[in-house]
Amino acid sequence: MKTYDKLVELSKKRANYFCLIDPDNLAESQAVEFARVSEENGADGLLVGGSIMVNNNFDSNLKAIKANVKIPVLIFPGIFNFVSPHADALLLLSVITSRNPQMLIGEQVRAAPLIKHYGLEAIGTAYMLIESGKITSVHFMSGSMPLPREKNDIAVAHALAGYYLGMKLIYMDAGSGAQFSIPEAMITAVKTNVPLPMIVGGGIKTPDEAAGKAEAGADFIVIGNILEKNYDPKLIKEFAKAIHQVKRSKLKK
Repeated sequence: MKTYDKLVELSKKRANYFCLIDPDNLAESQAVEFARVSEENGADGLLVGGSIMVNNNFDSNLKAIKANVKIPVLIFPGIFNFVSPHADALLLLSVITSRNPQMLIGEQVRAAPLIKHYGLEAIGTAYMLIESGKITSVHFMSGSMPLPREKNDIAVAHALAGYYLGMKLIYMDAGSGAQFSIPEAMITAVKTNVPLPMIVGGGIKTPDEAAGKAEAGADFIVIGNILEKNYDPKLIKEFAKAIHQVKRSKLKK
């Protein structure tokens, strides 16, 4: 079964939990430990990537992570070539909220030959950057204006465009270290109008807040920055428990 099909099946049962690992911030042993502990404490998958790479350890860390866990390992690419055979799949992002052609198609063209060469599963993902109260790394590095956080109609229109263009996932992101997470009303508005699995991340600081995003309609909650700042297996488990308690029947209409 393809990784995407597994994600679809997961999304039909309950809300799910992804831990985000930025390989540029961790030594290989630290990345492996974080991955193992995340799996042991309830993470349903791992996203590996970031907005910039200084230490050039992406491929080696990714290979080590993949060798030590059984849950899906997905590449979450930055704005340059994060393509490697050492993953289950790659989220092929198109920043549909951007008007920067490099983010809409340029980076994807650069990545495409390597994706084919490695036989890597690529999951077309409509990536939506949402205003978060501060300039985040992805905001700055991509040169993309985020959507206003109170404009649900604009968010719905962009998500629908991604759906009609054939994207397989919607990823709504406030960005790493965001001051504010994405409003639940916006999540619900998009989920109500677009029949695709939805990933939501950025600025989520507590398990209760994560549960609120899941109840609003998010199928996969991404937690990253708060775990980097406060690496605690108990906190990882608390996030898992809060997110997993949201079943499909409990989602807000």
